[in-house]
Amino acid sequence: MRRFILCFAVLLLTAASLGCAHADDKTPPTSTDELIKEGAWAELARLYPNSVTSDDKSAITPEELASWWDIFEDPLLTELIEKTLSGNKDVASARAKVTEARAALGVSRAALLPWLDSTDFWSNSRTPAEAGGAGSSVKLARLGIDASWEIDLFGGTRARVKAQEATLEAQYAELYSVWTGLAAETALEYISLRTLQERLAIAQYNLYIQQDTTDIEQSKVDSGLTDELSLQQAEYTMDQTKAAIPVIEAQIEQTKNALAILVGEAPGALDERLSSKTPIPQINRIALIGIPANQLRRRPDIIHAERQLAAQLSRKKAARADLWPKFYLTGSIGTESLDWSGLFKGPAKLYSFMPQIVWPIFHAGAIRNNIKAQDAKAEQLLALYEKTVLQAAGEVRDSLAANIKEYERLEALRSGVKAAGIALDLSMEKYSNGLVDFLNVINAQRDMAAISDLYAISMGNTAANAVQLFNALGGGWKPMEEAEQALAAAEKEKKKKQN
Repeated sequence: MRRFILCFAVLLLTAASLGCAHADDKTPPTSTDELIKEGAWAELARLYPNSVTSDDKSAITPEELASWWDIFEDPLLTELIEKTLSGNKDVASARAKVTEARAALGVSRAALLPWLDSTDFWSNSRTPAEAGGAGSSVKLARLGIDASWEIDLFGGTRARVKAQEATLEAQYAELYSVWTGLAAETALEYISLRTLQERLAIAQYNLYIQQDTTDIEQSKVDSGLTDELSLQQAEYTMDQTKAAIPVIEAQIEQTKNALAILVGEAPGALDERLSSKTPIPQINRIALIGIPANQLRRRPDIIHAERQLAAQLSRKKAARADLWPKFYLTGSIGTESLDWSGLFKGPAKLYSFMPQIVWPIFHAGAIRNNIKAQDAKAEQLLALYEKTVLQAAGEVRDSLAANIKEYERLEALRSGVKAAGIALDLSMEKYSNGLVDFLNVINAQRDMAAISDLYAISMGNTAANAVQLFNALGGGWKPMEEAEQALAAAEKEKKKKQN
């Protein structure tokens, strides 16, 4: 017995030394910070325009970016986004996936602890004498507990647990990604609604002016002061404006229905709240300047890609650990007897203890090929991570460019609306004095209607571009994180009361 224990100890120490040397030389890093070279993130951050790294104290802060919708100072917009968090079905589905990943982590952690199983049975068997048996029935009863525990000497099981922990973090990031995307979508639909309502008001105002002009021309025709050419020109201009109104009204109805679905309510449920026209949400342009470049790293899709890579690196480490021996401690304790009455008598007691070593010798290259496969997956996820970062930087640049150029367009349209109004007044005055023909009035009315509509669209675009920039920077996930923490705390308190 002593010789066996000595041999076992020597074998254990030899395997441990081999495994530790292997782990020091070959084990890959388990975090992307180790995998990606120092300063690589700074290089990616340089893809930003210089204005993004400004230290302007009046600019938006990371804390404000976490709840960027408050910057618009529109209570209804904030309310709709908060309703989306609590009522949207995609959020509910993503939250369920987090629960699934958390349960899977619990399963992985259980492998680190000993397992106990109860083995209880009663049997009654008979083997004929012709078949070599006793020719009589044999009864056997057993009550016992079996235990097994893998000593995770080379870290394979721990690596699998780390992989599942990173998977859970990735799933949380996916949840935040769903939420931030829905928050942006809700804001964009709301801005679209306010823009459409503004365009409808402009169309109705222009229709009123054109109707008044048509009535004047009709009275002149009735009085014989002019022919019907001017009247017909006025009427088809008015009809053109009138024809555009039903299209805008249909779009308004569709947008309200889309908002209702986003917040998890039936279409039409928000009609009363959304029917009243309010100004298109706007923010101070200075808020788009000075956002820290490192804020981009908080994007949920980047965190998701990073955690997926970390999980795969841990899986690769677990696969490499399969090259080395596995050490198990197994044992059992219980009672066994030929009948139930003898189970609790002294001679019926049984026990066993067995250290066990399992070391793969020949698996036809399966283990090494699995390591290669896991390594290839890690390379794929590293490429995906880098692609995600580059795409995120590109989206920020695109959003910044769109914001800057749309503001320039808005300023030009604002000046154009003012000039178009003056031109319309002058054309009406000159026409009344007989200095120009009626076609000048018609053209001025059309130009006024067109440029006013473009101005409203541009106002909506400036707000929408700001939302897309905030979303590109990964803003808006903090309330989701706070909600999840509150939910977890509530579940923990509930379990305490139940216990």
